[in-house]
Amino acid sequence: MEQMGIGLQLYTIRDELANDFEGTLRKVAAMGYEGVEFAGYGGLSAEALRDLLQELNLKAIGSHTGLHVLENGLEEEIRYLQTIGAKYAAIPWIAPEERGEELWPGYIEKFQAYGKRFREAGIQLTYHNHEFEFQIELDGQPVFDAIFAQSEEQLKVEMDIGWVQFAGFDPIAYIGKYAGRLPLVHLKDYRVSADQTIDTVELGRGELQLLPIIEAASKAGVEWLIVEQDACANPPLEAVAESIEWLKANYLNAVK
Repeated sequence: MEQMGIGLQLYTIRDELANDFEGTLRKVAAMGYEGVEFAGYGGLSAEALRDLLQELNLKAIGSHTGLHVLENGLEEEIRYLQTIGAKYAAIPWIAPEERGEELWPGYIEKFQAYGKRFREAGIQLTYHNHEFEFQIELDGQPVFDAIFAQSEEQLKVEMDIGWVQFAGFDPIAYIGKYAGRLPLVHLKDYRVSADQTIDTVELGRGELQLLPIIEAASKAGVEWLIVEQDACANPPLEAVAESIEWLKANYLNAVK
């Protein structure tokens, strides 16, 4: 396997960051994470965050950038990401009340326009999935596939593997399907709770066949494996520490 970068989606530790943004980033770096994906910037200027990341030897993978930001502050977001050295931005979420089948053609058109502007600025726009993109159909296919069928280079894939499997699809097959368009993979292990909802857990504690998934990601040209838990039963910093230790033991040691 080719070695991919190991990153953390900082939404996982959002409460800790709200209490102490800089101190929490220092803890993440000390765990051995190579990069971070932002979901907010802690009120820091781009220059201050750039300098902190350089001090900690952390790469800015990118940021989850909501539609409201793209619609109302696109140029400011581009300048911020350029300053901190990020290569990616990701559309992270469509609210439940905004997922009607009739709305998706308009979204796809917007995604293309935003992606074109990001590419002009040297940043790649991606789309991060949940399960609902596989449960809504457009043009006879899951809306996930419809998005990328029409977007070409303007939009690449940030595939959340946990949600792909939870939606009833084969994550390894989907990784292969989007090889070459898939720079970022979210490793989100999970168990199904008694009410058939998803409980995200530390890597290795859930239902995902992680090592075959990671091998498929390597073959597909993925650049970053990004750890994420939507909610943590254990203290979040302990959870993300356990997940990177699993990766060190089961993945990084195998590729050294």
